[in-house]
Amino acid sequence: MIRYEVLGQTAEILFDNPPVNALSEQMLDDYLAALQRAADDPDVRAVIVGSAVPGRFCAGLNLMAIHQGDHARVRHLLDRLYVRNVDTQFHMGKPTIAAVDGTARGGGMTLAVSCDMIVASESADFGYPEIDAGVPPSIHFSHLPRIVGRHRAFELLFTGRVFDASEAAAMGLVSRVAPAGQAMAA
Repeated sequence: MIRYEVLGQTAEILFDNPPVNALSEQMLDDYLAALQRAADDPDVRAVIVGSAVPGRFCAGLNLMAIHQGDHARVRHLLDRLYVRNVDTQFHMGKPTIAAVDGTARGGGMTLAVSCDMIVASESADFGYPEIDAGVPPSIHFSHLPRIVGRHRAFELLFTGRVFDASEAAAMGLVSRVAPAGQAMAA
């Protein structure tokens, strides 16, 4: 579900869980282990997080698992996504870049926003659809306003609407827009 490769001095961590790279407990554990592996490797100078699934960055968590899951297990899953991911990124000591080609939703937004920089292709789009399922993306209530401004952040979080790479760049969420399919290369 996670591919890890070092090319030169760059670690590439790719999500590979077709069809939409939905996050599972195992995928999150593997992702966090890959980040730690990159952090611990003195030869790695930067980390790029992307996808091996065409047209998909990450669909986020399976919302049915949240609604129907054991509360302790759900809390542990959210702890991995929100707390351990952000903590690992914070202590990385190396720049992390999300290369978003295609769809980033919910938990996929969390993984992208946790990186130091986001490069998106023209075909990328973003959104927080979990609000429609009654699961507010609470961690983004603090992170997103600092990136794109309070009013714009809450409009995105409360409506769940989808927005494209050019709008994401205009609001300051995305650092650079690359040609379609070229976020990793950029």
